[in-house]
Amino acid sequence: MKKYATTDIRNVALISHGHHGTTSLGEAFLFNTGAVTRLASVDDGNSNLDFQQEEQERKSSISAAIGTCEYKGKKFNLIDLPGLADFVGDVDGSLRAADAAILVVSAVDGVEVRTDRLFAAARQLNKPVAIFINKMDRDRADFDGTVADIGRSLEVTPVALTLPIGAESSFRGVIDVVENVAIYQPLDGSGTAERGDVPPELADGFSGQREAFVEEIAGTSEELMEQYFEDGGLGASDLRKGLAAGFRSGSLTPVFAGSATCNVGIGPLLDFVAEVFPSPSDSGPVVGVRPGTEDAASFQKNDDAPFSAYVFKTIADKYTGQLSVLRVYSGHIDSDTPVHNATQNHAERLGTLMSLRGKDMTPLEGVSCGDIVAVAKLKHTHTGDTLCDQGAQIVYPAPARRPSAITFAIHADKSGEEDKVYQGLNRLAETDPSLKLRRDQTSGTLLSGMGTLHIDATLKKLSRKFGVEAHTAPPKIAYRETIKGTVADERYRHKKQSGGKGQFAEVIIDISPTSRGEGFVFDDAIVGGTIPRQFIPAVEKGIIETMADGVIAGYPVVDIKVRLHDGKFHDVDSSEMAFKIAARMAFKAAIRNSKARAVMLEPIVDVEVTVPEENMGDVMGDISSRRGHPMGMESRGKYQCIRAQVPHAEMLRYSPDLRSMTGGRGDFVAEYSHYEEVPREVAEKIIAQFKDKDDE
Repeated sequence: MKKYATTDIRNVALISHGHHGTTSLGEAFLFNTGAVTRLASVDDGNSNLDFQQEEQERKSSISAAIGTCEYKGKKFNLIDLPGLADFVGDVDGSLRAADAAILVVSAVDGVEVRTDRLFAAARQLNKPVAIFINKMDRDRADFDGTVADIGRSLEVTPVALTLPIGAESSFRGVIDVVENVAIYQPLDGSGTAERGDVPPELADGFSGQREAFVEEIAGTSEELMEQYFEDGGLGASDLRKGLAAGFRSGSLTPVFAGSATCNVGIGPLLDFVAEVFPSPSDSGPVVGVRPGTEDAASFQKNDDAPFSAYVFKTIADKYTGQLSVLRVYSGHIDSDTPVHNATQNHAERLGTLMSLRGKDMTPLEGVSCGDIVAVAKLKHTHTGDTLCDQGAQIVYPAPARRPSAITFAIHADKSGEEDKVYQGLNRLAETDPSLKLRRDQTSGTLLSGMGTLHIDATLKKLSRKFGVEAHTAPPKIAYRETIKGTVADERYRHKKQSGGKGQFAEVIIDISPTSRGEGFVFDDAIVGGTIPRQFIPAVEKGIIETMADGVIAGYPVVDIKVRLHDGKFHDVDSSEMAFKIAARMAFKAAIRNSKARAVMLEPIVDVEVTVPEENMGDVMGDISSRRGHPMGMESRGKYQCIRAQVPHAEMLRYSPDLRSMTGGRGDFVAEYSHYEEVPREVAEKIIAQFKDKDDE
């Protein structure tokens, strides 16, 4: 593939709610531009973009894929993004790498929750968005209803650039509103087209729609409005000029009709991307910061500026190793070039630059500003890093990490392979920013992700790529123990004599609660040398160790003050170990004292649930059944956003439960908020379980 000028590059994100058809649209683009020789199908399992085994099994995307093609002298870098909420890891960075987006909406299902979320994410990044209403060949396809739904739910002005000719089984093409011509196409996927007059049965309605369309475009500028009134209309070139201005400013949202799997209605959308979508040079300078500072830095988006690029995706490839996919924001780059990783402060060398089409790679000698390229085996580079010239450094901020929705404890199927499991998961987490891996003293390896599907797909990748099997188990909730009362003068004497040197230590302590979140306070109030100074640290250490192990249920003790104010020692038999043991036992006795009023604390999470209005009652009832407290509601089109605070213990299986309640149309995010006291009846069960294990 040749090196393209910046003005001839189109970086396009394909976004949609799950199963609305972004991958099928990308396949139609690749086929119609001649990049591939046949129209691949997600359902048939031969998709170029959904090439991972897990995607072919699920028949849906689980990570971003890049598809490159050429059309009318322009290079298209298509970024096909997953639409299911469980697989949002690539979305934020990939949207930044694009200059515009195509939002795919099913003509059968209309705007759904992820449609709204992804559209809002693109708009927040100032990316212009065109809409493709897909599946016009399916039963219950409703173009007019979907357009109305788009306007109402997304709060935009949808402007139809193509209109469907027929629907469902009678769908046979589209009307190009700008060209005022009908494009007839068979549903066989060939993409062959015959241009002709608008069908007589649609002519009257189309005439009114086109007039409204022309008026909408005329309103994008005073110049076009004056011309419209003077000439009584606008020509095709003026319409395109107004469309381009309205589209790039966001005042107009172009809408196209078609069927991606049948390859109908794709041509006008391809033309629009080539002729109207912005190139990388159409926006202002790219802005970042100087490394190690908050000082703003910026470069112009042209080949003459210093080189800089943002790594928006990492791919673990079985043959080539780690692939870093980067968007060149300024300057240009050739293969085998030294660069600097400004995020990690490490030197790197770019090897062979490669253009991606799914899993297929084409070597490139060099790329211009604005292009997207992959490079293998960078030693210190990860998703979210900035590469640049050593002499002109800049860092582009990475998107904030999304809060995890679910966490599982991960165990190796075979004994002795725990380290292999952790190492493999760590490699996968480097390629997926929405995975969080950590080790915990109580639960072992913990893997957090965006849902059960996300975790399941990750474990399948672990097996396929690293040859190690693992399974999930619910993690232990991070309960805590504390007290609400004060205990004074808790005494413990440790005395042991068994021949030879004995052991002796006595401590007297007071315990009291501190403010929530204040932590542990140790007050050394010894006077008169009743305990020698060299033994005081042993007392504190014994208490800290006991706090970590827990007293009433085996969970760490928090937010407590211990005052050591008296004790006794023996000149010969006292030792650090003796005072450590005495402190542990005194602390345990004080916590178990009824005056301490020991309680358990549990983590509370802030939850935001977005569901269709018809499911709101069921979801509210379910939140209450999980000991949750609704904090408010907000209407978002035909969806309701419910905010609540819920105990983390009640949210472990929420993802599949919400999917079941809403038919897959619900979505939620959860983030840690604070700790609250566990209700007595719940705490008693947890304490009883601890005592049973202790007895065993």
